[in-house]
Amino acid sequence: MNLEFFSDGPALVIEGEHRLLIVADLHFGIEADLAAHGLHFKSRSTDRLERLLKIIDAADPDMLVLLGDIKHSIPSLSRQEYYELPKILETIRSRIPIKVFPGNHDIGIERYLLDSELQAKDGSILDGIGYLHGHMYPSPKLAGHLMVLGHHHPLLLLKDEVGCAIQTPVYLRAGLDLNGLGMSVSQKNSLSCRALLIPAFNEISGYDIFQIFKKPFSPVSRFMKKEESEIILADGTYLGPFMSLQSDETD
Repeated sequence: MNLEFFSDGPALVIEGEHRLLIVADLHFGIEADLAAHGLHFKSRSTDRLERLLKIIDAADPDMLVLLGDIKHSIPSLSRQEYYELPKILETIRSRIPIKVFPGNHDIGIERYLLDSELQAKDGSILDGIGYLHGHMYPSPKLAGHLMVLGHHHPLLLLKDEVGCAIQTPVYLRAGLDLNGLGMSVSQKNSLSCRALLIPAFNEISGYDIFQIFKKPFSPVSRFMKKEESEIILADGTYLGPFMSLQSDETD
């Protein structure tokens, strides 16, 4: 298995027998939700789609795997999504085959997908890797596999002694408590079953990784092992163990 990172996404290529481009949390239509809360922005859907298409061209994958939250509005479609989503999805599938693992924001998206594109909400295995959005308990069949998921929007915020800060999307890789997830446990499973949290493709979405551990909001994040967690920057640079950043948490 080879990994290739695209920081302009963020996006990730996982190459085994097939070359899969992995993207999570596009949140098309987020501007309509922000407007409902008094924050008015011009739709960035076209720019976001163009950025995705450029990465598809650069990565040259066999398939695009979308890890949920393609749309933003819940529990229904906003007017923005109603008009934008069909064209967005048709543009993508005209370029490359897609697989979609629906997220908690994707209520109603089935009407825009082909049967062959729609995947199980609790995940399935593609080319030896488990994929899911991450808001549900993972399927038991994912035990013993690397689980790649979105939903958490991991973001690293670091401050120095004078208050200067950097904020950047990151990948968070962690060991899992399989007992807590209700999955069968064997020595092989416990060693090989890890989670890889993918940063959001949407440029205005992010959630501090310290808060992911402090206030977990998914089954997987509740049962991640902090002491077995590592941070990788969006360009693939290995930053180090999560525990090495603990001193910054109280700053």
